[in-house]
Amino acid sequence: MEQTSLFTDFNKEPLASRMRPLTLEEFVGQEELIGPDKLLRKMIANDNLSSLIFWGPPGVGKTTLARIIAHETKSEFVNFSAVTSGIKEIKQVMEQASQNKSLGINTIVFVDEIHRFNKAQQDAFLPFVEKGAIILIGATTENPSFEINNALLSRCQVFVLKALKSSDILILLKRALTDKRGYANLKIKISDADLMLIANYANGDARRALGALEVVVTNLLVDSNKVINIIKEDIINSLSSKPLLYDKDGEEHYNIISALHKSMRNSDADASVYWLARMLEGGEDPLYIARRIVRFASEDIGLADINALNLAINTYQACHFLGMPECNVHLTQAVIYMALAPKSNSVYEAYNLARSDALNTLAEPVPLIIRNAPTKLMKNLNYGKGYQYAHDYQDKLTTMECLPPNLKNHHYYKPNEDGNEFRFKQRLEQINKWKEEHRD
Repeated sequence: MEQTSLFTDFNKEPLASRMRPLTLEEFVGQEELIGPDKLLRKMIANDNLSSLIFWGPPGVGKTTLARIIAHETKSEFVNFSAVTSGIKEIKQVMEQASQNKSLGINTIVFVDEIHRFNKAQQDAFLPFVEKGAIILIGATTENPSFEINNALLSRCQVFVLKALKSSDILILLKRALTDKRGYANLKIKISDADLMLIANYANGDARRALGALEVVVTNLLVDSNKVINIIKEDIINSLSSKPLLYDKDGEEHYNIISALHKSMRNSDADASVYWLARMLEGGEDPLYIARRIVRFASEDIGLADINALNLAINTYQACHFLGMPECNVHLTQAVIYMALAPKSNSVYEAYNLARSDALNTLAEPVPLIIRNAPTKLMKNLNYGKGYQYAHDYQDKLTTMECLPPNLKNHHYYKPNEDGNEFRFKQRLEQINKWKEEHRD
């Protein structure tokens, strides 16, 4: 049987580009924004748009939605790139948009990856946004609170687009198999379960899903009848490992380390291991994670488990010696231990209370009684006079005041009764009781 390459003389435009939705009815996902009676849907239907920021992960429809809005509102659509557009080009387009406005023609200026524009470039849009010469739609994968100028951000309405559900992506994949823009001219047989395998692989990214389907199809051969059967093994062989949504330099970095820290604090060992794996498989530096575990050992466990800090330091050393992938087990051991250990933030709170007093009493002198007196002059000035050396006393305790006078009776360390900290609480109560009994 004669076999030929599937894409002999086939359209070379990427499948994801060919299958880009052209109307709101074709658009899949983001129901909370463009579903019936939702705010953005109403704004488009009433042609009552303000400047917008679309914030969301890759492949969720930010660019597509901007193009659809321009089409639905019969507006000129101008696409700007942070890489190729300078201030001169921006101002030229803005002037043309102003002229169009005087003729009753609206201009939508779409700025993909607006977070990559510098302050001067972003400021160049501001006067035209203010006077309504353009409708700016910026798309960003980064938190706009940090990446977009406050002046520009305050004049835009932010809409958060979420990663697509696998069920949404499945709809897009099925459409690609039957739409004339996709593979309608081919006889492709694939089960819903195998299509869902591709949908899950895409991790919420429609563009990645369609690209994956294209890779699977183009890597296979068809017979003269143009019939092709795609099975699970074909998909596995064509695709690399599932991509992880993790940006070591962006917001997701801080989101996931926060998730790890809070999972350990909540004594959830399973969630702790999961977020650890997300970070490691996403390429995070294991020493960064180890340092955060060292911090956690004192901030959230403290004296409730006096071995936690030792284990954290040992884990850091193991990661330093071995590196990835071998040190993944040491980090796993550490996060499980931290999750299951008794919790106390008494050490953390003690410092915060003391810090507050320290910042508000910066000029507070050290009491003379606990000052060192290495010179005769210092002794003559009563440095160290009356100092009580604890080891000279039977109980190794004295009633000497070590805090400045105006901070007398301020208490910072307030232990709870979890784990080993119960012993420290008992000891602290014994010390306070002794001092109370022996104080004049």
